[in-house]
Amino acid sequence: MSRPVIAIYPGTFDPLTLGHSDVVRRAAQLFDRVVVGVAAAHHKKTLFTLDERMDLVREVLHDQSNVSVESFTGLLRDFVVGHGGKVVIRGLRAVTDFDYEFQLAGMNRTLMPEVETVFLTPGLNYQFISSTLVREIAALGGEAEKFVDPAVARRLAEKIRRPTEG
Repeated sequence: MSRPVIAIYPGTFDPLTLGHSDVVRRAAQLFDRVVVGVAAAHHKKTLFTLDERMDLVREVLHDQSNVSVESFTGLLRDFVVGHGGKVVIRGLRAVTDFDYEFQLAGMNRTLMPEVETVFLTPGLNYQFISSTLVREIAALGGEAEKFVDPAVARRLAEKIRRPTEG
């Protein structure tokens, strides 16, 4: 009896873009189970809280029966091993992503030699989208809804319109 192949797709997802969700949907067709690992990202200043990011990922991907969403802190290795992962999914948008992702894959192979890194590219319509650009477009009053799911666009608009306290 073969064991199911569990793939882990880690990221900050601040916010989840159409590119991210496209990669998850592609991975869900290839692997028995996909765990979207939402990083706490203590080293980054995120627009959305960890709980908000997890809720958005769950809402957007609710129709994917073999996809689950969980948070993690610390080393990706610990998260992957703890979930029985055999594959780490990494999205590549452009050649500029490759150098960093290649280094990361090498480091991950050293830390968890039994786990493979698989690079997936989003559909052509999504290859230029990044969370950073989406946040910037939204903050400057642009049309971010072209790059995210409608549920994410609503939450992004609410977040940006909220007056800052201080």
